[in-house]
Amino acid sequence: MAQVMYLPLPFPSEPHKTCCSSSSSSKPLKLPHRARSSNISIPKGGANRLLKTQKLNSEVSPHRAVSAVRLMRIELGGAFADLLNEKGKGSGENEMGYVQRTLGFRTRHLNHHDLRLVTDIVGGTIRWRRYLDHLISSLCHDKDISSMEPLLLQILRIGFYEIVKLDMPPYAVVDENVKLAKVALRPGAGNMVNGILRKLVVLKENETLPFPKVEGDDRTQARALATLYSHPVWMVRRWTKYLGQEEAIKLMIWNNSEPIFSLRANRARGFSRDDLVAQLDALKVPHKLSLHLDEFVRIKTGLQIVIHAGLLRKGLCSVQDESAGLVVSVVDPQPGETIIDCCAAPGGKTLYMASHLSGQGMVFAIDVNRGRLRILKETAKLHQVDDVVTTIHADLRTLTDSEPGPLKSNKVLLDAPCSGLGVLSKRADLRWNRKLEDMEQLKKLQDELLDAASKLVKPGGVLVYSTCSIDPEENDERVAAFLERHPDFHIDPVDRYVPPNFVTQSGFFFSNPVKHLLDGSFAARLVRSL
Repeated sequence: MAQVMYLPLPFPSEPHKTCCSSSSSSKPLKLPHRARSSNISIPKGGANRLLKTQKLNSEVSPHRAVSAVRLMRIELGGAFADLLNEKGKGSGENEMGYVQRTLGFRTRHLNHHDLRLVTDIVGGTIRWRRYLDHLISSLCHDKDISSMEPLLLQILRIGFYEIVKLDMPPYAVVDENVKLAKVALRPGAGNMVNGILRKLVVLKENETLPFPKVEGDDRTQARALATLYSHPVWMVRRWTKYLGQEEAIKLMIWNNSEPIFSLRANRARGFSRDDLVAQLDALKVPHKLSLHLDEFVRIKTGLQIVIHAGLLRKGLCSVQDESAGLVVSVVDPQPGETIIDCCAAPGGKTLYMASHLSGQGMVFAIDVNRGRLRILKETAKLHQVDDVVTTIHADLRTLTDSEPGPLKSNKVLLDAPCSGLGVLSKRADLRWNRKLEDMEQLKKLQDELLDAASKLVKPGGVLVYSTCSIDPEENDERVAAFLERHPDFHIDPVDRYVPPNFVTQSGFFFSNPVKHLLDGSFAARLVRSL
């Protein structure tokens, strides 16, 4: 389910599952006037042609130019805050093609230092967007920045983030962002950026940055906290309700911190964790062994190095959070078993379960998205578990209604589409895309999928319901509602399958980002009576 990594083939992992397929990526990108085009898409090979025909600007900082365009694509065009691929150019040569098409010039290619800065600046600017906009509006003559040119706003956000959060040399930041604004927009835009950033530098040096005060009634405090920690107000109010203000603040701090990634060694290819550690040592990538799972290693920096070394491309390891691995532990796959994965694609948990089968048994992977199933099949082959994975393209809800004798199993996993509120540290853009009204739609979908999945469970079999959410309305409450509708199921405590500090009082698995330093996730084992 909801892993954050968005890596182009051949490096798939588990993107976040939403209630429906995203349509945002099809929205046209709204460009500033001088860069506006009828279609921003770059045809195959087109980026290379642009590289040869458009003027090289060697004065503009390449990482800032790429970051500004990437941020525009994310906010206005629906692109993901993805990692750069093994070629170091985002979505291949298209990344530089987007820069040229949007800004009207090309920069030098990005080196490894530039790549790291793009990742840091794009992710950080998205996370801190609300707070950065608060600072920008406080220093602008026009306090309403919603009508500001998109590219100009992104350049200001980058400059503010570099000065306030990255502590870069302030006057170098001013100079570089002024250059970008003048070349990409016009001289007057550069003058505006210069004036605003210099005001910011003075405030920072004098330690007089404007901070909203956390005071007043609950709503007022929530708005102040939402600005200080850069989250939507509705999330702050929801977490304060369920967790209390102190824990809500800790959670927001975690969401704003640099994400920690985990690598899973692929046992199916005979690649052990010791082998993975040896590779990381050779690459000089700092790492720590997982305290919970034998095949997992944690890294905070160096993921780009791992990607460039080809470990993912060769299928030797995959990027997967330990919380997702612990959900598989709750399923407890064993050689010779038949397991149904109901919302499988693109298949991180499917592949991990398949690796436990040792070539004996089968994982039936069902998903409504044909494209994601194709990725799953390709990855299963890469990981050498394709002999124990069978894909089924179907909507689970109609599959169980239409089949006269539907496929049944003793183990069924429903890794349900959810809000993703447990993975906000990795999916920086998700906090701004998720709305409060989504929650009711998601709960309805989760109930429908649970009812459908229950039809696939044999008497005496187990249904594992999981999410990557920390919201009790998607987790405990969905299980309680399901048990009311299905009295032939009961809770099977997970304490036999995961460490005790992950077990809730109700017998469910729950990983708390603040407590466990992992993505937030949930799983319940529900056994059908004989």
